[in-house]
Amino acid sequence: MDPFEARDAYAFDYRMHEGSAMKVSHHFAGHTGMPVAIQTWLIEPGGFEGFHRHEGQAALQEFYQVIEGQATMRVGEREYKLSPGDSILAYAGVDHDLRNTGTDALRVLVVWGPPGDADFSAFGSHQLAQQVRAGGVA
Repeated sequence: MDPFEARDAYAFDYRMHEGSAMKVSHHFAGHTGMPVAIQTWLIEPGGFEGFHRHEGQAALQEFYQVIEGQATMRVGEREYKLSPGDSILAYAGVDHDLRNTGTDALRVLVVWGPPGDADFSAFGSHQLAQQVRAGGVA
């Protein structure tokens, strides 16, 4: 498989969780060798993912990062306003929904897979990230 994909080269129309239609790019069709799916979604103004949760045997956790546009995401009982560069996690078993609240298309990177942990402690960037979160380095 070619290790390069051009933006939107394999995008397709899709409707998730009774939400509105969107364009989805399922990068490398899931053949990355990593236990996650990596997707880019393009949601038109007013569009939404659909309120849902992943639990039981289909339990998934989802990472969302806004690339372009403005969004609101409900996770559990809280609602968050998202702008380019903002990220949010939807943990397994927690209700959530993403909505395009802007006037332009919303482009969001979504990475999803089963809950679990990985040990990244040998990597310098991970070590520094832990220190920054603990307030030890600026």
